[in-house]
Amino acid sequence: MNFAFGGTGVFDTFINAPNMSTQIDFFQQLLEEKAYTKQDLNSSIALVSLAGNDYTTYIQRNGKLQGLPAFTTSLISQLSASLKRIHGFGVRKIAVTTLQPLGCLPISTAFSSYENCSESWNAASRFHNQKLQQEIQRMNKESRDNIYETLDLYTAFMSKLSPAGNMKPSSFLMPCCVGMAGDYSCGNIDKNGAKKYVVCEKPELSIFWDMVHPAQNGWDQVYSSLKSSLHRLY
Repeated sequence: MNFAFGGTGVFDTFINAPNMSTQIDFFQQLLEEKAYTKQDLNSSIALVSLAGNDYTTYIQRNGKLQGLPAFTTSLISQLSASLKRIHGFGVRKIAVTTLQPLGCLPISTAFSSYENCSESWNAASRFHNQKLQQEIQRMNKESRDNIYETLDLYTAFMSKLSPAGNMKPSSFLMPCCVGMAGDYSCGNIDKNGAKKYVVCEKPELSIFWDMVHPAQNGWDQVYSSLKSSLHRLY
């Protein structure tokens, strides 16, 4: 069962859709309707994904890089409360993703013609992940059990977004689908229905689909690096 909404976050974003707390409300509503038994929950694994929309919203609301540590602390605190709430319903195991290298998303690398990652944003990702790991360790110690696990998307992405990975250095940071001009983005059409974007010749080889989303090949490579972590959940 999937309760996620695209473009949302732990807190409210600019997308008019339920944040994580409300998504968990939907899960709780199903439980109150007896959609799942206690045995179902005890044999279940919940995957909680925080992809970076909270940070995008923070910047769009004129947040500064200097204020990111305090914002990250509040974000992790709310995320922790959400994880505990899910476990409180009876879910046996909960996996939460670390933040991918935000500085390597095409929206960040466009300023260097898709040749270099933004170290400042990657540092923000690493700080987030450090705080998340510390909180997960604290929560597991508090519960006296390894209920919570992290899936290290940051390391998995970085292992692919480098010359030592599976992609050529000249192409691994480039998006496949881009707008034809500054006012357009992937998927846009004009008032006459004409496409205002272009798609690369071999999308099956791209790591990134558009300016912020990995392509199917990208996710395939990343999750192939996470197989051992996924097996630990069972």
